[in-house]
Amino acid sequence: MHGESRSQLAQDDDETHSEALSKADNGFDSDHPSSHQDESLSSPEQEPKLEARLPPSNGTGDVERNAAAAGFSNDSRGKQEDERQAFLVKWEEGEKGNPRNFSPVRKAFLTFLLGMLALSASLGSSIIAQAQPQLAEYLGISEEITVFAVSLYVLGFVFGPLLWAPLSEQHGRKISMLPALLGLGLFSIGTAVSKNAASVFLTRFFAGVFGSAPVSNVSAALGDLYEPRARGIAVSFYAVCTVGGPTLGPTIAAAILSAPGLDWRWTEYVEAIFVFGITVIAYFFMPELYGPVLLQRKARRLRKETGDNRYWHPHESSTMNFSNILTKHLSRPLLMLTTEPIVTCIAIYASFVYGLLYLELEVFPIVYRQQRQWGLVVSTLPFLGLFLGVFFALIINLAFQPYYSRAVANNNGRAVPEARLPPMIVGSTFFVIGLFLFAWTGPPPTNPAPSIIATVFIGAGLTTSTPSFNVIFQQCINFLVDSYGLHAASAVSANTFLRSFFAFGLPLAANPMFHNLGVGPAGSILGGVAVLAWPVPLVFMKYGRRLRARSKMAPEEE
Repeated sequence: MHGESRSQLAQDDDETHSEALSKADNGFDSDHPSSHQDESLSSPEQEPKLEARLPPSNGTGDVERNAAAAGFSNDSRGKQEDERQAFLVKWEEGEKGNPRNFSPVRKAFLTFLLGMLALSASLGSSIIAQAQPQLAEYLGISEEITVFAVSLYVLGFVFGPLLWAPLSEQHGRKISMLPALLGLGLFSIGTAVSKNAASVFLTRFFAGVFGSAPVSNVSAALGDLYEPRARGIAVSFYAVCTVGGPTLGPTIAAAILSAPGLDWRWTEYVEAIFVFGITVIAYFFMPELYGPVLLQRKARRLRKETGDNRYWHPHESSTMNFSNILTKHLSRPLLMLTTEPIVTCIAIYASFVYGLLYLELEVFPIVYRQQRQWGLVVSTLPFLGLFLGVFFALIINLAFQPYYSRAVANNNGRAVPEARLPPMIVGSTFFVIGLFLFAWTGPPPTNPAPSIIATVFIGAGLTTSTPSFNVIFQQCINFLVDSYGLHAASAVSANTFLRSFFAFGLPLAANPMFHNLGVGPAGSILGGVAVLAWPVPLVFMKYGRRLRARSKMAPEEE
């Protein structure tokens, strides 16, 4: 999983892109979505200043005359501002063009389609993992080196959002995702036709760069479709799709490789076919969803239809600023990562969990294929235990939603970051239990059932789809969003930056670590790290408010 599209996870990403923007830029009045009122309509940079020009003084100290002139000028400025606001384009109440007013059936279809876009990209991260033995033989390299085919794909998730997130906020969701998916499909084919290790690794890296677009932007698109209070189920489905890709990839690849006449190249061909297919469907059936872009189009249409050029929207004057992109997604995240204790601790914890996901891609074949001597397809079935875990994660997250809603209501509608943490404590406990249980029941001659049960609890396993992973990861993101308000995008970018490096590096350590130390000791080391991290949510529940009060970037609380 990746993307870092914004969920939440999965809810994280969603709120990061949609909530951190100004209400005017989104084109929504969250309290009264009518045409008569809007909030924070534009920034000073987005609309021309209306200056009151006073007549020159006559030098005689005629204060009354100057005061009258000033009053007249202020009156004139007020009328100009009133006229300007009267022609500001926004959503009418119940307007069909507003994605939040789509029918439930259409919303459900678009939610499913967006989930498939995320699934197509996340599937690409792991589908080649089961082909590493064939890939090593064909390229004449060791299996340890072929791990880069997975790691470099995930490394692409570090750099992709630097382009796709700003493109999404400037030109809309559709143009930021569909061309990128075409790039993912083409680079997947490039991997399939590669004849040397360098070309395999290079095409896999760029496939990850392009594949990061839907992973990072789908959650924002769901924010365009749903009001925050109605977003939970949609985001949960997005989380299933995002974590389902890495979980299902090994089993799909094993089925491909076991078919007569199909080799490792077909794992990439199948990925490309899936990506192209879902992209074509989205091109014809998915409309643009981003509010500011839609309102910008509406303003142009009204000017054309009426001949009145006074219709306007703030997004028409916005541009992509390279300096702002670097600040928001690179320099400020790195600063927050090193100076904000909340960001540092949460990012390290979430990154450790996320990195274990990709480490397990290498560990499961060691345990079930090499040590237990299971067949190619059967040895990938424990991955489905991870996939089953995601549904338990959804239950946990949804069960705590009323608790969070009550906390917000009791806080006059303002976010309560610490109320995000109780589910994380539950997930952390499952995570620790799962790691130790898998470590000491995975290898033979122990019955395999306990180790498979452990995969349901691990949460970071080979994929992003167990209860502990989803609970920990989603609540980490939600906690950052609630804590940092307008700087939430940078806080989440810091988390994305660090976790992608963990996901890049940890798989490279899997083979030497688990072969040299053994599954039990190596797994226990990981479990020990998880035990050390277990108190993190408890610490922030007690001291989080105090840390935010000292922060220069967290919004002040009233």
